[in-house]
Amino acid sequence: MKNKMLKQLTEIVGKKNVSADKIDLLHYAYDATQSTYLPDFVVFPENTEQISHLLELCTEYRMPVVPRGAGTGFSGGSLPISGGVCLSMEKMNRILEIDTENLTACVEAGVINYDLQQEAERLGLFYPPDPSSYKYCTVGGNVAENAGGPRAVKYGVTKNYVLGMELVFPTGEIVISGSKNMKDVAGYNLKDLMIGSEGTLAVITKLFLKLIPLPPYRSVLQAIFSDMREAARTVSSIIANRIIPSALEFIDGPCIRAVEDYLHIGLPEEAQAMLIIECDGRKESVEAELSLIEEVCKKNNAQYVKMAKDKEEEEFLWRARRSISPSLNRIRDGKLNEDVVVPRASLPEMIESTQRISKKYNLPIVNFGHAGDGNIHTNIMFKKKSEEEKRARDAMREIFETVIRMGGSISGEHGIGITKQDFLEKQLGKESIEIFRKIKRALDPNNILNPHKMKL
Repeated sequence: MKNKMLKQLTEIVGKKNVSADKIDLLHYAYDATQSTYLPDFVVFPENTEQISHLLELCTEYRMPVVPRGAGTGFSGGSLPISGGVCLSMEKMNRILEIDTENLTACVEAGVINYDLQQEAERLGLFYPPDPSSYKYCTVGGNVAENAGGPRAVKYGVTKNYVLGMELVFPTGEIVISGSKNMKDVAGYNLKDLMIGSEGTLAVITKLFLKLIPLPPYRSVLQAIFSDMREAARTVSSIIANRIIPSALEFIDGPCIRAVEDYLHIGLPEEAQAMLIIECDGRKESVEAELSLIEEVCKKNNAQYVKMAKDKEEEEFLWRARRSISPSLNRIRDGKLNEDVVVPRASLPEMIESTQRISKKYNLPIVNFGHAGDGNIHTNIMFKKKSEEEKRARDAMREIFETVIRMGGSISGEHGIGITKQDFLEKQLGKESIEIFRKIKRALDPNNILNPHKMKL
């Protein structure tokens, strides 16, 4: 059976674009969760027609197909749980068009987010979605997970920039949903159904994306607080003053100490919170906004406020935020990296709840993330291969229950995958999950596309 399948896959994509070699399979068996599931084959299609024929073949054999971008996801969305075909989109990586008159881009799903940003900026345009893995992750993967990033507070998440897409359904049909038009309400809005669907309904092959003019100027401010609640109040006060920064990032005390231990850049280790705030637009507007933000920070008892004077200082102020992930390894070698969301006004209560849960389970919990839109990355640290791991999962369960009770969400940008599927029904209700399953059965009747994700 396996040899027959390999032969037929080779006929579709060519010998150079399919492998069943174990070393190759291992390279596509994991994602950022570090969980490992070995596929039976890895296939590298070069065009939409190859994907259509491949899906027809896999439907015939009832073989699972798991679409994969760059494997940077934190929820296990691209893990081949049941083996089958890992469908790597890395060779479909062409920027097909950037239309400077209509401010749109047409790209294949395997285009790297950073490459699109760079090409757009070269032409004076801007693609805002910027997940932390933007230098490596693919635009198709961003759409499948509805990825966000620091700029989401002002510019929104990936879904706000998707105008249309080309899709291949499990039985091989190729469909265009949406277009490069700013307005298009002809028929069911299939494209929005696909955004955040984690590759469970169709394979996204091509995207029509909205671009906007590149802001001519940006600058950054850093504020340090001795009280986490005062930092959270500052976030609310900035928004209440009708200022929407392009980034409004939060780092808690344990996180500050971890970064300082890692970088030794002079961060005050006694501090309980840090805000990094960026504004963009015309220079005079940015300077006026940051001046008002500085006043707001001081009114809320910021210990220290520093405004960047040049690009070098901007990079220095952002360095602490960008160095969080590697610095956390100094606390423990294992972590559960979650991305919960609560209403902005509930941030102090949320952080206090994680501190209480940290003490209850005797585990370090560090918080950072996108305070401007209430999206906090809660990292529960533990020693691998120890009893701390079970305590970490119990702590995670309690954090999710707390978030749901506060009217929040268990995920703002990482998705559900396998890591959060046990909590999805608690947030959305049994009726919603059953509707999801009906949609899945209608579009993927043989359940070959990314099975066992989101409990579908």
